[in-house]
Amino acid sequence: MTQEKSEQNNIFDMLKIKANIEKKLGKNEVIEQGGQILKQKIQHTTENLKKDKKTKKYVLTGISGFDELFENGIPKGSNILVAGGTGSGKTIFCLQTLEYHVSRGEKCFYMSFEESEKRLMEHMEDFGWNPEKLLASGNLKIKRYLPSDIHYLSEKGSDDAMFAKEEDSQLLQLEPVTLEEGYKPDFVVIDSLTAIASAFMGKEGSYRFYAERLFRFFEKIGSTNYFITETRQMPETFSQTGVEEFLADGVIVLYNIKRESTRQRAIEVLKMRGTKHQERIVAMKISDNGMIVYPKQEVFGGMETK
Repeated sequence: MTQEKSEQNNIFDMLKIKANIEKKLGKNEVIEQGGQILKQKIQHTTENLKKDKKTKKYVLTGISGFDELFENGIPKGSNILVAGGTGSGKTIFCLQTLEYHVSRGEKCFYMSFEESEKRLMEHMEDFGWNPEKLLASGNLKIKRYLPSDIHYLSEKGSDDAMFAKEEDSQLLQLEPVTLEEGYKPDFVVIDSLTAIASAFMGKEGSYRFYAERLFRFFEKIGSTNYFITETRQMPETFSQTGVEEFLADGVIVLYNIKRESTRQRAIEVLKMRGTKHQERIVAMKISDNGMIVYPKQEVFGGMETK
């Protein structure tokens, strides 16, 4: 399949997702926001088609076997959903990826809306990744935020203000994220969109608009970004509203599949714009040293959702 054909297929995928969202939420509720996002993504895709393939840069994850699923790697600067059910390995996948890049002198930022810095460091210690050394290098930053930080009006100009909202609960004039002055990360993990969505209970339209702002913010920075999202073990959708899948350049799905009396871990690259990749669910395990993927070992048949 040619690059141009692949990008055209991505546009068709976007149209299908838009139709599914309209069916679920009501056409009138999403058509204005969805139509604007569609216009932006088609324009973005058209611009990408004009670029010389030789100018593209790719990044690896450093996860054993996973990078073999790609022809070249993950396009640098991509926004990627990391989706999966409880215990599927989403956090481990992201921490292991950051450890790989920090060890190579690249700047990485882990934004947690769920677990504390201490707990995340303990996860890293479990796999022998020495978080103290990584943090001391200055290349790794881990910071915890509360989902409620998004919900309340923050003072403009406050150094502590990460998010700000208007009284009518519509998003803001400020950038959705305030980074330290002069700090420009190469890789960012947002853990998780599910936790962020909880701050918008009953206001799904506001959350969708916020998610679009968040994706655009990191796209402007130029970092490669992993957005964690919680799903069912065998999901039909891979995000809170479906809009996130539409905005994302890539979707990586992790599974913890029940097969008779045991569970089988697996991983899949559901989509990744700008690079060829294998289109199958393959075996994965979590060892004492981290995640290992078996790119030639397909997982299929006998899958249960419970």
